[in-house]
Formats: sequence, C-alpha cells, structure tokens
Amino acid sequence: MASENTYTGRMGGLQRFNLSLAANKADLQDLEPSRLKFDGMVNQTQDIANRQAALRAEKQELSKQLRTQLIESERMANMMRKAVQAHYGIRAEKLAEFGLQPFRGRPRVTQVAPEKPAPTPTPEQITTQQPTTPATADDAK
Repeated sequence: MASENTYTGRMGGLQRFNLSLAANKADLQDLEPSRLKFDGMVNQTQDIANRQAALRAEKQELSKQLRTQLIESERMANMMRKAVQAHYGIRAEKLAEFGLQPFRGRPRVTQVAPEKPAPTPTPEQITTQQPTTPATADDAK
C-alpha cells in the first residue's frame, strides 16, 4: 500500500488505527495508558483540522467582503476627488496636497523650421551619369 501524503489521508489512517486499537483494547491491556493518550491526540488533531476548515471558509467570506468594500471605497474616493477639484478649482496647487495633479496647461510647442528638401538633380547631372546595366547574353551576339 502506498504511503499517504495529504493531511486528510494521514488523518484517516490515524483514525482507522485508533478505531482498531479501541476495538481490540481487551487484548492490549498493557497498552491502555498509551492508547488513551493516542486517542486524545487523534481527537485533538481532528479538532484542529475542523477549526482550520472553518477558518478557511471564514477567510474566503472575508476576502469576498474585502473585495466588495475596496471597490465601493475606491468609487467613493473618485467622487470625493472630483468634489475637491470642484471646490478648489482644477488649477489650484492645493490639489497636490490631496495627491491630485493640478492643471497647468499644455506645454507650448516651439515652431521648428521645416527642413530644406534634398536638391533635385539638373538635366546635366542626369546625362553625365550613365546607368550601368549588367551585360546579358543578347548583348554578346
């Protein structure tokens, strides 16, 4: 039989062993004090597992509540930010105190002189430059 690695599987094995010990306690009188101690340990382990499962369910519920509350808080904060902007005005430097960016206008774009276009070749330059074409088999005939 393969060894169990999960907590649930390991606890199941301990509980089965504990039930076997309890069923055969008449034959194992010399182990009775140890069996009682083991029975208490198995019960305590089961209680801890039950508490963990309850806390896991509570944690999931609290996570759901946290997510909802966080969304509602962010919505309220957005509304309050707009109210602060309306109160002080969008250009007030006081907005920076609330973590808001005051409107300072758009940066001016400087006029850049257009680049000069590349000079076009004159007809004399075109005639002096002979296009080079590769020789073909027809030219050799």
